[in-house]
Amino acid sequence: MLGCLTLFVAPSSSSSPFLSFNFNRLSHLRPSISLPSTTDLLRTTSRRLILATKKRSVSTMANEEENVKRKLAKLFEVALKVTVPSVVDVEPLVAACTGKFGDYQCNNAMGLWSKIKGKETEFKGPPAVGQAIMRNLPQSDIIESCSVAGPGFVNVKLSRNWMAQSIQRMLIDGIDAWAPRLPVRRAVVDFSSPNIAKEMHVGHLRSTIIGDTIARMLEFSRVEVLRRNHVGDWGTQFGMLIEFLFEKFSNWEDANEAAIGDLQEFYKESKKRFDSDPDFKERAQKAVVRLQGGEQKYRKAWTQICEISRNEFNRVYQRLGVQLEEKGESFYNPYIPAVLEELTSKNLVEDSQGARVIFLEGFNIPLIVVKSDGGYNYASTDLAAIWYRLNEEKAEWMIYVTDVGQQQHFDMVFKAAKRAGWLSTDDNAYPKASHVGFGLVLGDDKKRFRTRSSEVVRLADLLDEAKSRCKTTLIERGKGDEWTEEELEQTAEAIGYGAVKYADLKSNRLTNYTFSFDQMLNDKGNTAVYLQYAHARICSIIRKSGKDIEELKSMGAIVLDHADERALGLHLLQFSEVVEEACTNLLPNVLCEYLYNLSEFFTTFYSNCQVVGSAEETSRLLLCEATATVMRKCFYLLGIVPVYKI
Repeated sequence: MLGCLTLFVAPSSSSSPFLSFNFNRLSHLRPSISLPSTTDLLRTTSRRLILATKKRSVSTMANEEENVKRKLAKLFEVALKVTVPSVVDVEPLVAACTGKFGDYQCNNAMGLWSKIKGKETEFKGPPAVGQAIMRNLPQSDIIESCSVAGPGFVNVKLSRNWMAQSIQRMLIDGIDAWAPRLPVRRAVVDFSSPNIAKEMHVGHLRSTIIGDTIARMLEFSRVEVLRRNHVGDWGTQFGMLIEFLFEKFSNWEDANEAAIGDLQEFYKESKKRFDSDPDFKERAQKAVVRLQGGEQKYRKAWTQICEISRNEFNRVYQRLGVQLEEKGESFYNPYIPAVLEELTSKNLVEDSQGARVIFLEGFNIPLIVVKSDGGYNYASTDLAAIWYRLNEEKAEWMIYVTDVGQQQHFDMVFKAAKRAGWLSTDDNAYPKASHVGFGLVLGDDKKRFRTRSSEVVRLADLLDEAKSRCKTTLIERGKGDEWTEEELEQTAEAIGYGAVKYADLKSNRLTNYTFSFDQMLNDKGNTAVYLQYAHARICSIIRKSGKDIEELKSMGAIVLDHADERALGLHLLQFSEVVEEACTNLLPNVLCEYLYNLSEFFTTFYSNCQVVGSAEETSRLLLCEATATVMRKCFYLLGIVPVYKI
């Protein structure tokens, strides 16, 4: 599967050549069991969020190292105002292009012509508008040349010297200097969200991996991200679980993780008992009432079950390198009455067949916020969470990562929040909420990925298998004789877990994807293993040169005279705008595509441009280092641990 590769993971310190996984235990993830009253909430939360619906333009925000696209947009903004002063608020339409005429293109001419056609104007058509835009471009060291093609497309060719200097500044200042700036300060990313007493399965893999990558990209873009794990820790099933705990263990307070054993089996047994024994079912239903009423014995048993389940979750998160802060359903439950009271005061909530609902235009069913039996549901909890995140946590953007099957639910919840005046009705303004849907994980039979016994695949088992396959391949390559057991384990983890993540992230999240270990662990094609190999090869080139790369950064200079040097340099410079696009559209696969193309540009460059021993060695070594630096940042944003040696 790994072909002829021998891969070593990144050093964790100067004393060890191998990576040490040192993920902090998420010991702070504890739900509060002190629940304030509705009256207290009404007193302490009387403030109301004032909507800042006015858009904040990214171009007006301070940023020392704006990406190429934004720099060009500012230049074209000036040119457009001079060319057509009578047309106001014209946004420059600048895009990267792959044609032979330039690197970027301004596409405003046709749109402007449609606005001024028939009026008194000096222009005879879109090409003339394009020519005028080009003539009115301010002088800039960014641009080497311009031309107009077709119906007024203004093509821009970037200056080689400016490109080289920009890349060199990145090497000196660090890759964070290229971080995009988004028009949002604080965001909530709600992801993973397993249910207490149910083990994490392959369905949670997508939410966890996609959510973590979105959070990482936003954090890199200097957004404060609140990583929220909205676990299912409150509901009718807990009466069943608590009563089963009392029944199975006479000394239930001493029942720990070892005593209870497989929590998933514990859940199945309690459910079987609930469905088959009317007396047990009645006791379980009464237990729910006692739990929700705050009775100490039941609250303590609930906390105990949650803690055991949480420990299972945290072991998976540590393996994946994912950080989350838990605020589950129980956290928002005490806020629901006050939130519903506010919605009712705004005449949004109506009585319908014994339930309380919100009727929303465009939907043929109402949003039920209080069930006919008086209980709360997902909608009431999610509305309370939105209220809390806006008013208490001051979030401007709330991002929910769940499967596409929940799209309608969130569409209705968000629309209700807009009607309440909590969210902007303009999708391009803040505060706003977005649902990040994703498709199913399929097996080879193109059906939902399950075990041979038709059970859902546990996430821990899936990670074990990925690691085991990588370890077996490494041993087959003779690494068992060369490496310690610890080195084999850590290397297998880095490769296996990274391969699983990348296989998920590289596909458009909205589509289903087929899970295949053989494909994801292949060292050829668009896989994490291939990309790890490309990065390791770059590191090897730099090491074999014998040069001090830090000294070269300060003393040497990058030159992009060869066509393949220039093509690689251009792709490097587009990193920031790609991250911005991936953040704006919440599509991690955009970053994966960029990373794969970067490795291909480097391969072409290295095939046609001798590095070590050439007259251009210093410049090309710096270009190698810049490529490795950007690749490592891409790996980090995707949650993948890079390898450094072949």
